[in-house]
Amino acid sequence: FDDLFVAYPLWPGEESLRRLRALAGRARVQVGIDSPDAARGWSGVGVRALVEVDSGHHRSGVLPDRAGALAQGAAASGLDVVGVFTFPGHSYSPTGRAEAARDEADALAAAAASLMSVGIGPAVISGGSTPSLDATGAGLSEVRPGVYVFNDAQQWELGACGPEQIALTCHSTVVSHAGGRLVLDAGTKVVGADRPAWASGFGRLLDFPEARIVLASEHHLVADLAGTPLPPLGSVVRVVPNHACNAVNLVDTLEVFESGRRVASWAVAARGRNG
Repeated sequence: FDDLFVAYPLWPGEESLRRLRALAGRARVQVGIDSPDAARGWSGVGVRALVEVDSGHHRSGVLPDRAGALAQGAAASGLDVVGVFTFPGHSYSPTGRAEAARDEADALAAAAASLMSVGIGPAVISGGSTPSLDATGAGLSEVRPGVYVFNDAQQWELGACGPEQIALTCHSTVVSHAGGRLVLDAGTKVVGADRPAWASGFGRLLDFPEARIVLASEHHLVADLAGTPLPPLGSVVRVVPNHACNAVNLVDTLEVFESGRRVASWAVAARGRNG
């Protein structure tokens, strides 16, 4: 890849400056900024910047009408500001996907206008999330859905995908029928422990749509099959993790299956490289 965007505010500490300066010598690199201090720190490193605006997730970013002032100050310090971006993370709600997309469009339009008011034309207007993608409006130059690559149980429950669109599962063996439920030999060490308040369980079973994973520990998952006959001991079921991102980060290799047959193994290149 030779065109990279780190879509959140980075702090220009000594190690980050070293790594980004080296990377900028090999690729086109853009970083997010939401403070004058960070903007000054990135000046002269060889990276370009996008101003992050808060479109309703209330995590990071400036208010849309303040984007121009930040961009102007960053440009004055020598940093090349090329646009604005946001992450409508409040789309992760059973009832908020379309509203989040509208918030995103409004915030980015206001932020772009704020940049233009100080003489900076936003070449990049960037947004998007997997839950809000089907409602994302016009006016963006790029969208950044992430989970859609695999999809997961969260997206299934939010209605952003159907089970037939889920590509990432954990193949787990049935080890017990204790209590009339399915006990599996996969746990939070492989599928992750994420469970948002609105989720119906700790994950889903791809081949048993009515089932819910009701208990998760380090090495086991317990699934209630809602009256469906239990698959036999020793059989393999496909577990859909709640959060694909965390699940991928917990393994070294992904096994690729087509029509039930393993056809390839993919190394997880970023494994162990979170820092």
